[in-house]
Amino acid sequence: MGGPIRVLHVVVNMNRGGAETLIMNLYRNIDRSKVQFDFLTCKEGVFDKEILELGGRIHRIPYITDVGHFGYVKALNHFFKEHYSYKIVHSHMDKMSGLVLRSASKAGIPVRIAHSHSTKSEGNLPSIIYKSLIGSGIFRYATNFLACSYAAGKWLFSKKKEAITIINNGIESEKFVFSLKTREKVRKELNISSDCFLLGHVGRFSKPKNHTFLVDLFSTFNTIHQNSKLVLVGDGPLKGDIERKVSELKLNNKVIFLGNRPDINRLLQAFDLLVFPSLYEGLPVTLIEAQGAGLKCVISDNITTEVDLGIGLIEYLPITKKAMWIDKLDELKIKVKPRINSTEYLIKNGYDIKDSAKKTQELYVKMGAAV
Repeated sequence: MGGPIRVLHVVVNMNRGGAETLIMNLYRNIDRSKVQFDFLTCKEGVFDKEILELGGRIHRIPYITDVGHFGYVKALNHFFKEHYSYKIVHSHMDKMSGLVLRSASKAGIPVRIAHSHSTKSEGNLPSIIYKSLIGSGIFRYATNFLACSYAAGKWLFSKKKEAITIINNGIESEKFVFSLKTREKVRKELNISSDCFLLGHVGRFSKPKNHTFLVDLFSTFNTIHQNSKLVLVGDGPLKGDIERKVSELKLNNKVIFLGNRPDINRLLQAFDLLVFPSLYEGLPVTLIEAQGAGLKCVISDNITTEVDLGIGLIEYLPITKKAMWIDKLDELKIKVKPRINSTEYLIKNGYDIKDSAKKTQELYVKMGAAV
């Protein structure tokens, strides 16, 4: 009695994806004497150690790709039967939340949140059809509908548009304020000269991020501007394919693979331009972070305009027009402007993590008090 409300977050793993970064930003900034996070995952993640240090518990079940549909449903049912004391389950599995919340409902868990972080299902046609069938269960079993953007909410919760609550992908804005000292230090660490034009990308190596287009784009750009390099931050299933492509294009000394990094705020200082040609997104936290660092971003027009904080740092382009991207990169290389302090814009637009954490905490407390 009297302890914090324990909220169970359901994810595949706690690695550095957009949804996972948001969850951790919220976790670090909520009042943990009132709300505590626990996690139901399928695989180890880079945030596991910090979760335990913050007082969270991590539960593990096998994922559907390892045990199949019926094995996964059985594991979910068994877990929630054993852990029925949770009052709030918060699922970040997009359409797969239909399965998670059905099992939670069967166990009598009263608050069942579905949270949309994307605008499209990943995978081949059979996978997309399967997820569509599973996703229909969300409307029956979810009690609350959250999304990172209106576009993401409209995609997953088309029948419940009026019930969607937006939780902005807030960041710790003070960590991203541009520092020339940090820029110089990071460039030295990466062996990047001060006059090198450095393009960057932060994201999981998966189909939606469109790394193939990005590497092709850089290959053409680099033939024009040989004193340029590309930094790719992240990991994922397609990383090996992209590494092979870079090797085939003989760009090994021009493209730097950094893997998962805990210091995105520092790396953004070193970039001259962020290039983000995604096929689809919910609302990428990386673009909020980049704007927080005063960094110019060239992004695909598949990404919601909700991500633009109105600072003049976002340029939208169609991914069907590669020549337009080259022209824009040429133009921006010539017109590199001094960085601005974007903190007031983040706060004004509700993307400071303190705002997001306060709103989320109030939601949990209200939900917990109602059951």
